[in-house]
Amino acid sequence: METNDYDKETPEQASGDSVRQRLFFVVLVATMGSLAYGYDTGIISGALPFMTLPAPQGGLGLNPFTEGLVTSSLIFGAALGAFLSGYLSDRFGRRITLRSLALLFVLGALGTALAPTVNIMIVMRFLLGVAVGGGSSTVPVFIAEIAGPRKRAPLVSRNELMIVSGQLVAYIVSALMSYLLNDPHLWRYMLALAMVPGVLLFIGTFFVPASPHWLVAEGRVKDALRVLKTLREHPREVQKEMSDMKQQARESQQGPSTKELLKQKWVLRLVLTGAGMGFVLQFTGVNAFMYYTPIILKTTGMGTSASIAATIGNGIVSVLAAIAGIKGVSRFGRRPMLMTGLTIVICAQIALGCVLVFMPQDMTQSLLALGCILVFLFFMQMCISPVYWLLMSELFPMKVRGALTGTAVSFQWICNAIVAFAFPPLLAVAGNTTFFIFALINIGSLIFVAMALPETRGKSLEQIETAMRQRFGEQERAAAGETA
Repeated sequence: METNDYDKETPEQASGDSVRQRLFFVVLVATMGSLAYGYDTGIISGALPFMTLPAPQGGLGLNPFTEGLVTSSLIFGAALGAFLSGYLSDRFGRRITLRSLALLFVLGALGTALAPTVNIMIVMRFLLGVAVGGGSSTVPVFIAEIAGPRKRAPLVSRNELMIVSGQLVAYIVSALMSYLLNDPHLWRYMLALAMVPGVLLFIGTFFVPASPHWLVAEGRVKDALRVLKTLREHPREVQKEMSDMKQQARESQQGPSTKELLKQKWVLRLVLTGAGMGFVLQFTGVNAFMYYTPIILKTTGMGTSASIAATIGNGIVSVLAAIAGIKGVSRFGRRPMLMTGLTIVICAQIALGCVLVFMPQDMTQSLLALGCILVFLFFMQMCISPVYWLLMSELFPMKVRGALTGTAVSFQWICNAIVAFAFPPLLAVAGNTTFFIFALINIGSLIFVAMALPETRGKSLEQIETAMRQRFGEQERAAAGETA
């Protein structure tokens, strides 16, 4: 069972300033996992060119096949990590799960930095991926349960901000090291730096509270009340949330078992909706751009070092977009933001395809192609990514929230792996018409969001659970009536 100083305190109602400072600190600690996630997924684009060098020159002698394995092994590990951590966080708590994942971040980063052979590198990248995937499913849920209804959207969206900030740091580190260091092993230094956020996450988990929602679900109502008093500005907020959580806990205890709940059609519909959103997120092709922007730009005649440096633009735009997204999720519904983002993404991909297919290969083509990529990334990271992670923290019932979030996020990582692994051969076979294919897929995603995604803005987690049960239950009864 989780325990720390928060569980032993009996504080009076905290002041507004102390609440904001404490929430900021808790979110900062939790999102160290997101920072590590972003750095680990971003640094590989800068490290790969040096890892492909022969062993006598300091590399690992990667060929195209092993290059794909090294890149995708982290993603397949992330799929497993997201799935397993969901169950662990329901069983042992969000905070203990994050602490365990922090150790994996450190071990995985150290292992990749010291890996003497390709096989060991693949194993260590897989281990690192388990930590990345586990963090990706646990961090949003933990923040959502800590934040409360009013602040949930902007605080959970900081998860995405830290992911893209980690990627930006990775791009800057890659560019600076490639220009300034003349060391055949510099890729090892790039990978070793991933230990820093893992260490900070591990230390930080000893100074943050357990999730009050998880505590109530475990029957530790007094502990949850103590935690909630330190995280809310007004007593009425504490009373309202405690009342909702206790009511939800009573319904869960009186209702079906976890095994029976997972068989209910409304829960299965939510799982399919969550999995569908993972498809929407990854088949925008976002990680094809994040992992392979240097390759795309080199097809326009841009040099290797310039192509790597250009990825810094990706990172800067993504960070600015994530900041805009934090403001957007507080003001607009989830569905409008997703549909707006997908519409612009489709237009940007069509424009990129036209630039690469129909324009002559020169600097103008390079700049226009980069511009299309940056427009794509801005609306992707402002309207689609933050809303996805927010929905993953909201959609599922408390009793199985960790497990179902982990399952849905795991499927998202599988989609990520498919895109990352398939993009280079698809680009080789279909050429630059590949971007028209992504645009067609995203038209299908836009239709899915319009028809299947519920709106969750402005509701507490308990209200969302009740609304989902009623919505999908009514649809099932209507379908049964039509069949009869």
